Formats: sequence, C-alpha cells, structure tokens
Amino acid sequence: MKKWSTPNLHFVKLNDDVLKNRIQTNSEKTIPTNIEKCQETGRIDSFKLEWKEGKPNCPHVFWDSDFAKVLEGLAYDLILFPSEKKKKLLNQYVDLIISAQQEDGYLNTHFTQVEPDKRWTNIFNHHELYCAGHLMEAAVAHFHATGQRNFLDCMCRYADYIATVFGPASNQKHAYPGHEEIELALCRLADATNNPKYLKLAKYFIDERGKKPNYFVTNENLPEEALENRQMHKPVREQHKAIGHAVRALYLYSGMADTAERTNDTELFAACETLWQSVTERNMYITGGVGSTRIGEAIAKDYYLPNVTAYAETCASIAAAFFALRMLNITGKATYADILEREIYNGILSGVSLDGVKFFYENPLINDQMISNQNHNKFGHLRQPWFQTSCCPTNICRFCPQIGSMIFSCNENSIAVHIPAASEGDFQLKDGKLNFKISGKYPYDGAITIDILEASGNVDLYFRIPDWCNNQYTYQLKDNDYDAPIENGYLVFKRSWEKGDQLNINLDMKVQCMRSNSKLPYNAGKIALKRGPLVYALESIDNNYDISQLKIPTNQEFTLTDAKDLPAGTKAICGKAILENVSTEGKLYSSNADITQQEVSFTAIPEALWQNRGKSSMYVWVRSC
Repeated sequence: MKKWSTPNLHFVKLNDDVLKNRIQTNSEKTIPTNIEKCQETGRIDSFKLEWKEGKPNCPHVFWDSDFAKVLEGLAYDLILFPSEKKKKLLNQYVDLIISAQQEDGYLNTHFTQVEPDKRWTNIFNHHELYCAGHLMEAAVAHFHATGQRNFLDCMCRYADYIATVFGPASNQKHAYPGHEEIELALCRLADATNNPKYLKLAKYFIDERGKKPNYFVTNENLPEEALENRQMHKPVREQHKAIGHAVRALYLYSGMADTAERTNDTELFAACETLWQSVTERNMYITGGVGSTRIGEAIAKDYYLPNVTAYAETCASIAAAFFALRMLNITGKATYADILEREIYNGILSGVSLDGVKFFYENPLINDQMISNQNHNKFGHLRQPWFQTSCCPTNICRFCPQIGSMIFSCNENSIAVHIPAASEGDFQLKDGKLNFKISGKYPYDGAITIDILEASGNVDLYFRIPDWCNNQYTYQLKDNDYDAPIENGYLVFKRSWEKGDQLNINLDMKVQCMRSNSKLPYNAGKIALKRGPLVYALESIDNNYDISQLKIPTNQEFTLTDAKDLPAGTKAICGKAILENVSTEGKLYSSNADITQQEVSFTAIPEALWQNRGKSSMYVWVRSC
C-alpha cells in the first residue's frame, strides 16, 4: 500500500532562512526553556518518585507526556546538532525515567505516587495511555539518536504490560484511550523493534473504539452524549465526519493511517480518506488551524469556522501535519503535501515566537482589543512563556527538529521533493544514489534550482507542483528538453542522473485574494491575502488605523517590500485600501450616519510572524471592494 517513506534526519540538511533558523532557535532556546519550565514545575522531579502528600508540585495526570515530548525533541535535536554534553543530559533524563518504572512494567508518575489504587479507573479522562504513547515516541527517538536500547526496552516492557490489561479476553478491559496518541506510538514502537505485537495492540485499540455496548458508558458511567467529543460514539470505520476534540481526533486519524498501511487494511484506509476530506474541506481554517471552539477544544459542525473565537490549537496543527505526512507517504498524492506545507509555514510556526520562548495555545484569525475573547489585556491574545497545560510548547520542541525529514520522501528507486526549501539531500537507495542541493529563497520566491552533486544508477525524482500556483510553472533541465509527466501532482523525472545536472523550476508566486465558501458567513465580503504557501495578515503595528474598517480593492497590482523589523528576507505585501469611517454622532445606531472614505496604504506580513514586534491587533480576513 505504501508509496514512500520519511527519510532519516541524517540524510537531510536544511539551509534556508525560514525553517533552518526556526530549528536552530528551537535547539538553542525552545528546548532549554521547556526543560527549565519542566524543572520549575516539578515535571522532571516527579520521576524521582519522592512526592508525598502535602508537598508542592503534585504530579498531574498529563505531566509525563510534557516531559516526554521535550525529550523526544532533544533526541532529534541531538541528531541535527551532535554534542556530548547534550547526549549526556539526554541519557541522564532517560535513566531517571527508567528508574520510575514499576516491577510489573507500569510507568506513570501520577498514579504511582498520588493515586496508586486508581490505575486504569478513569481511562476516559486521566491520560495514562496518552502519556504512555508520548514516552514510547521519546524512546524511539532516543534509540534513533543514540543507538541505545535501554529506553526502548523500558517502553517495550510498559507496552507488554498494557497488552495484559487491554484486549479481547474476558479478564481484560475492552477499552481504548480517552486521549488518543498511543495508537501511532505503538506503530512506531513496532517499527523500531521489528515486533508486530505492538502493531497488534494498536490495531486492537482502533478496532475496539466505539463498539457497542460502549465500555465507557457501561464501566465509567458516562452519558452517551459525552462520547462524540472523544471520537468513540461509533466504530472508526463508520465515522464519516471529523468531530470532537481536535487534537485527539487528528492523533487518532494518524494512528488509523499507520495501522491501515501496516496491515493493508483498505477499509480502514478508506475511513482515513473520508475523515481527511471532512477535516480539510469543511473544518479547516485557511491557516491550517483545526478546532473552531474552546468548548471541548473541538471540531464543531461543518463550516463553523469563526475567526475571533477560533481555537485552532497549535497541537492540532501539529497533529494535522502528522496525519498529512502519513497520507502523503501512503498515496504519493500532492494534495496531502499541500496541507502539510500549509501547516508547517502557517498553523505551526505561528505557535512559537521568533525568539523561541513564547507560545500560542490558541490561534485566532482576528485579534482586536474591541472584540477579542481573550482577557490578557486590551490587546487580547498574547503569546505566553508557559501554560498550566503546556502541551503546545512541548510539542513545538519535538516537531521542529523533524521538519527536515518531512520535506522529502523516498523509496527503493525514487525521491520526492514535497517542500523545495533550500536544502541538501544525500540518499542511497536500492536502485541508485542521489546527492543533490536545492537552492533558492523559498517560500518567498518560486525560483528553485536543483544541482546534482553525485549520482549513480537510476533514481526517479518527483517534484510537487503546489496547489497554490494553479499549474502556472516552468522547468528546464540543463542542456536537455526533457518532457516530465505529471503524476499525482508531481513532475516526474525518470532518468539516469549525472554529476553536474541542473534542474531549474519556477513556480508562479502571485499575490492571491482568497475567498471563502459562501457557507462561511464570517468571511462574507472579505478576502485573505496569500502568496505561495504563506497566508498573510494585517497587523496594527504596520497599519495605524482600525483594520476592521478597511476595504482592500482586489483589482490592483500588489507590491512586495522587505518587512519591517522581521527576519531578513521576509516579504510584506503592500497595496492601496479604502478606510471607511462611519459617524453616528455618539449614538449606538443611526439612520443618518455620516460616511467618509479615505484612501490609505496597507501592509500585510506572514500570519505566522504576527505579534513578534510587540502587542498588536491582527486580521487575516479583511473586507474587500
């Protein structure tokens, strides 16, 4: 079933000014900051198992997952930036976690210390399986980074124990996670150990989900109406609409895709395709955000995508990227890479400041002091240094180091370029070798050059034509009038490469005025500006007037300029707009309002970079004329 695989981080080097710098900052600032916060809040020391009743920093039910994600990030970071000091620190933390494992294999700091008699008594809410999943992913990352098996073996013992608690036998719990994530983690554990029993457990959790009689109604006394938020209202193969807690849903769908691919389950994969369409075609913001309401942190009804109250949790965008990557590798279809790219450049990077130490949990598409649903201050939504529930900052730690492995895929005889950021790839495949360098200023410029540095054998090169360029592109293979066919949205170059070959591709990168489906009333009469993969926003720092009263004419030639006080190379979109002022002489409503219009200039910056220059208002969708 699977077309491609994600390459090892060792084979990819990013050289661009956007992703490379974010990954470097993640290494130097974000991971160390999160380690400090985990230490300050007791998340690290909880693994010492020294907490007693009455002491501060009582281990919470989700704490283990936070520290696990930081360690996973540290492990991948070690691959990118090798350091004996970093390796020593990582191994010290790994030893600490292993020391907390119980004799029967159980590993959870909350229930070991705080409620030892309540293991597995509140599976719906208490995150035991979720924490286990993140610990498993951290163990796999540690194994790949160091080659050491101690953490991996520890988590195998935990998974073996879990398999005795959950399963189809009469003496087992016929349950599954209240917070999905362990499903995809078990698939990764199976891959790392080459042991199919962990895949079998993942498949059990997925197949059992939503069956009648429902375990949680029968055993945890939950009402039927609570099930939908956790995607357990019906079996997954019968779920045709994405609904409920957005992060949970997207982790589940990722695990479903993993399991479907590894077991060749075409019915399960068909369910993944249906749910993908539901997410991306009816429940996704233009920025890639998923989750439209803070009530249940949920995907609500179709086309319910309000801008001011958008939840669009950073973790949901990360989970959506994981789902997209899996679907992409299984099918080889560019439509999944389009969403992966949208998430990386917009939905995810917006979640962390350029200095790497402040974060968004929610990502609204409007931030205005007059209408914001936030109460931090008059500017509404502000990045924070930490959250009591800090899943998003810790998730950033582990996502950023993995970006390099997401821009390419490969198999025995082909390499796919999904995101042509300046980079280097060195791939030894079964049918040949290809070492190449990608140059350019992507995502701010659509001119891309691929130079072949070394080659042998026959390697097919796939290059994605993004949906945003509307099939407006050119390419030229040096000294060759090669006619490349299109396959699943990719230009395909099937040839014997030679050192010195050069491929030049130019993707049209016009400024686009995006409009919404008429079923989204929040955006009626409005446009969002987009250029290449980047969604843009108007920020009050650049536009010293009430942006809500602005109208942007669509029939104009927009210009580009270097954005003020943002990283070098950042392009801003500039143009003319009409500022409308309505005076009602102090009345709330008036039939004799005085309306004046004034021509002004506007500046829009990449939405992912807003609020990096101080407190501000921000709009993605603006009225048009």
